[in-house]
Parts: sequence; C-alpha cells; structure tokens
Amino acid sequence: MNLQSSTTEQIRIVVLISGRGSNLLSLHKACQTGQINGNICAVISNRPNAKGLEYARQYKIPTIAIDHKEFTERSAFDKKLMLAIDKYQPDLIILAGFMRILGDGFTQHYEGRMLNIHPSLLPLYPGLDTHERALKNRDKYHGASIHFVTSELDGGPIIMQARLKTRKDHNPETLAADVLKLEHQLYPLAVGLFSEGRIQLQNNKVFLDKKPLNKPMQMSDNTDS
Repeated sequence: MNLQSSTTEQIRIVVLISGRGSNLLSLHKACQTGQINGNICAVISNRPNAKGLEYARQYKIPTIAIDHKEFTERSAFDKKLMLAIDKYQPDLIILAGFMRILGDGFTQHYEGRMLNIHPSLLPLYPGLDTHERALKNRDKYHGASIHFVTSELDGGPIIMQARLKTRKDHNPETLAADVLKLEHQLYPLAVGLFSEGRIQLQNNKVFLDKKPLNKPMQMSDNTDS
C-alpha cells in the first residue's frame, strides 16, 4: 500500500485519550516520519491524570483536560469538549482509547472527520470486554478495526482491519497485548490514507480513491487463511 503523500499541506489533528496514550505515541511518530501528512495540534483527555497527557507535554503538544466527572449531564460535557476541539480547527479528530460515549449532536458535528479504533473485528463485539468475549467464543481470529465515528456505538463504517490468530495459551491480558501491537501499526496506516485525502465518508459509506469500499481493507498479516 503506497502511503506517500500526494499533497504538501498537512492536516490538523486533535487526539482524544483517556489513558496511557500508546496509540497517541504511534500516531505522533508516524507524523514525525511523514507516514501521516499531518500535525497533532492538541491532545484532550476526560481524565486529568491520563498518562498520555504527560507524553504530549514532553513533546510540547498542547494538552487539555476536561474531567467528565464535573458534569451532571452528558450533553454539557460534549458541548465543553466541542468548544475545546473547535478552538484548534482540526481536519481530523482521532479517538485513541477515549472511554466516553459521545452524543448524537457531537458525532454529527464531526461526521466524516472523526475516527475510532476498536479492539475487535467489527461488527463482532462492540463495546467492552472484547478479548474475553472472543476467547469465550473460541474465535479463530481476533484483531482491531478502524472506523468512522457515527451515533451508533462502534457501528460506523469500517475502513481497515488487522487480525491475528488466537492461541490456546492466550488469556484476555496476553491477547489484549498482542492486539495492541496490531493497533500501533493499523492506526497510522488508516490516518495516513485520510491525510492524503484518499478516504472519505459519503452517505454513510467509506470511499477509497473516490470509489466505494465494499469491504474493509485488511492490513497484511502472516496468518494462514
């Protein structure tokens, strides 16, 4: 897959996190190497003590903490978050381990320019505890998905996926660690395509190079079919 940028203009990116920010790290590195033709202009967290904020500050990326516990209504939190994001006029909003359900008004405001990564092969296992559920069902494969964010939880159009074979010695923790390694490769690939203008959301469908994507792209793996 050719990820060379076709434009010299970098896109502006805001990343939303809730925890350690390991995907933030991989995305920042991809911006620095040119794999993503973009610049992370802010990192925002709903948890003031999120470790990912420390990483952002280390690299002098502006940070904002908006503690969701200070809001009695979800809509009030969403409004404050939108104001913080729009201050930076981003071309793309990236959810990177952002553990808050966002309201319809929020998702509609950023329709077509907000991506999420989910640790399962969607549409399998939306929501939480994906690794436990995959092992309980004895799935042969597990993985991660990148999708456009819509009002449906983990239900937006899927752009790209990566998979791995589950092993008999996998437990939820080791499987999560293996999937996270895939995520760190997958997210920069998808964001790189967005930064080139090669993927768009139109009429709730993913378009790649102006043609409808009939099924999610698959990141190359070394597993057998």
